[in-house]
Amino acid sequence: MSSGYSVDGTTGRCYPFWVDFVKCAVNSENKWDCWEVKEDYLECLHHRKEFARFTEIAHEQERQKQEAERARKDAKNAK
Repeated sequence: MSSGYSVDGTTGRCYPFWVDFVKCAVNSENKWDCWEVKEDYLECLHHRKEFARFTEIAHEQERQKQEAERARKDAKNAK
């Protein structure tokens, strides 16, 4: 939350990112100068990159599992 307070009254987890973004926006003439800071803030809020990475890892694990099963079946059939 941009107020800085979370539901339980402590500092919100993304508030430090918000403060950095506001400082950048105030001190910058070009809106693109703050893109990375804004991206960090949005990632803190929504976790899109984190979820995408988890999904990618899960797909790779499933692919490796299927490949191992296929190799096991091929080895069994070869005997």
